[in-house]
Amino acid sequence: MNYYQINEKAARTAHDMNSFYTFTEGKATAEYKSQVDAAASMAAEKKTLVDPIHHGKIDALLNAYARKLADWYNKGFSIESRCPSVMISGAGNFPVRKKEKQNAARERHHKDYETIRGLLDKIQSIGTGGISSDDPGAINKLKEKLASLEQNHEAMKAVNAYYRKHKTLDGCPGVDENIRQDLERYSHLGFIPTYKLAYNLAEIKRVKQRIAELESRATRPPQGWDFQGGKVVVNSGENRLQILFDGKPDETMRRALKGRGFRWAPSRKAWQRQLTNNAVYAAKELFK
Repeated sequence: MNYYQINEKAARTAHDMNSFYTFTEGKATAEYKSQVDAAASMAAEKKTLVDPIHHGKIDALLNAYARKLADWYNKGFSIESRCPSVMISGAGNFPVRKKEKQNAARERHHKDYETIRGLLDKIQSIGTGGISSDDPGAINKLKEKLASLEQNHEAMKAVNAYYRKHKTLDGCPGVDENIRQDLERYSHLGFIPTYKLAYNLAEIKRVKQRIAELESRATRPPQGWDFQGGKVVVNSGENRLQILFDGKPDETMRRALKGRGFRWAPSRKAWQRQLTNNAVYAAKELFK
């Protein structure tokens, strides 16, 4: 686990612009490290509860949290240094407009913290949600899920066939708990509706497509390419497709990138989205 640099000089300036109290050297760094230590403790506990294949992702999220939190602190000091408190400067010729801009920046900065805090929620959710494409065991887990979906679908079909033949479900074999819950939900119909079966088929198709995509990526990993003014990078380690420009793209290009699911990642100096076949296709549409 890494700590990142806190700008104590900027912290002092921000303090002096807003307070009459004596600045405490190292206080900002201590507060930052305390938050990172608490996150590291939570991450360590999480590791004891999940399969070791998830440990690398937990470490990566923890490191991202520590880095982004340091950036957030330092940006906050910069914002607080833009305009002094009226108590410090006095009311005469006070730059009201400048203070309004500072307050707006403070509000945006506060919202940024919620995004950073969300990284800890991601750590907490690891191993409890869906199957992530960057999970090393994703293909096997998806195949297990597919088998369960197909088995459940066949059981549903058998229940419906039994009902159509006997006009009752009494004595129907293979009515497990999942199917029983569906039957209770649709008890006024006496059988599982067609749209429920159609949903299952759609989910089976989706899981099959994900398995095929991950297997294809494992055997024939996608390759990046150069284009005029930048390059497309396949970052398998972070499960991201990244677009790096030699300079800042214009507004039209930025809209096009957002329209195809790419988002700006300041920490990576790249426009990126999750590494999928669709992401590669979207990038090729933009940069053939």
